[in-house]
Amino acid sequence: MTENRKIGLSKANLQNLAEPGAEDPNPQKILVVDDEILNRKLIQAMLKPQGYEVILAEDGADCLAKVDQVQPDLILMDIMMPNMNGFEVVAKLKSKLQTALIPVVMVTALQDINDRVKALEVGADDFLTKPVDRMELRARVRSLLKVKAYNDHMANYRRELEREVAARTEELRLAHSKLRDASLETIFRLARAAEYKDEDTGTHIISMSRISAYLAERLGQNSTVVERILYASPMHDIGKIGIPDRILSKNGPLNDEEWAIMRMHPIYGGQILEGSDIGFLSLGEVISLTHHEKWDGSGYPHGLAGTQIPLAGRIVAVADVFDALRSKRPYKPPLTIEQTVDIIRAGRGTHFDPRVVDALLDNFDDVLKLWDNAQLVPTTTLQKNTHSLDAIHV
Repeated sequence: MTENRKIGLSKANLQNLAEPGAEDPNPQKILVVDDEILNRKLIQAMLKPQGYEVILAEDGADCLAKVDQVQPDLILMDIMMPNMNGFEVVAKLKSKLQTALIPVVMVTALQDINDRVKALEVGADDFLTKPVDRMELRARVRSLLKVKAYNDHMANYRRELEREVAARTEELRLAHSKLRDASLETIFRLARAAEYKDEDTGTHIISMSRISAYLAERLGQNSTVVERILYASPMHDIGKIGIPDRILSKNGPLNDEEWAIMRMHPIYGGQILEGSDIGFLSLGEVISLTHHEKWDGSGYPHGLAGTQIPLAGRIVAVADVFDALRSKRPYKPPLTIEQTVDIIRAGRGTHFDPRVVDALLDNFDDVLKLWDNAQLVPTTTLQKNTHSLDAIHV
């Protein structure tokens, strides 16, 4: 639609609008969209002397292409254009994240209030009525460019803040990871210290803890619980530090007096670990105190029965006995797989929680593979990732 008559254009008018202006090395960019060349040139002549870089587009498609190329700071948009009107162009611009914040001024001779409402609904930011007044045009442009500059400043500030937060978060993650690794290594070495008097139990804390974590996972525990059991279960026998060597290393069955002393190691372990607000250590206290309790209440040290025994203690009880049966000890040779299965199965519902036994027997090949793999881990050194959640996945 031609609207030149309403603006009162002539080549002389365009020349008379020119004003001298200072050159800006980084001028703000204004995109003028109108299907009439004289309308585009008129607005360009009004704005260019103010130091703006004015880019011209002849229709909606040309506008969208130039927006992608130059990322203007402001768009002056005619409404009545062929193929794609101004409403449609604005709707497309406002629907994209990268162009939604570019201010758009509708420049039109249309006076119907419904047209203005429609323009606001699709996302227009302001209006100018043809014929365009030069002072009003410059004032509206300055005002909206200030808003755009503020929005750009806030967007840049937000991006910088997000980058800073991400960097600090990564620093904290690394620091936490190092602290966590140091804590876990300390726990692991303390657990090894409890086993150090018996050279045949070096791999015990690795195999039983991996099997304990695996059983916890099979029983539907979440990853946090599984991880805590993996790292807390090695401390199950830490109370053996308080048991005399003559009892721990005895080559044969213990007498009643020796058994009474041996049965104190869960208490000693609980005392060593009690009072901590660190998850691994707190769970270690629970496991130490309860891994010798039995499902039927005949265990020690407190004679707990059934679900009175915390699940972690019930899980470790099965994993601990499984490993002990399969391993060589000063008082016995390792048992065969068949003997081990028979003893575990016989203890279902008396010594052990039936659900935990079923989890072990239903996944016996995986459990056996975990045990076999643990026997290959050097016991004289601590290798990175030897004791991790990845190790329980077979």
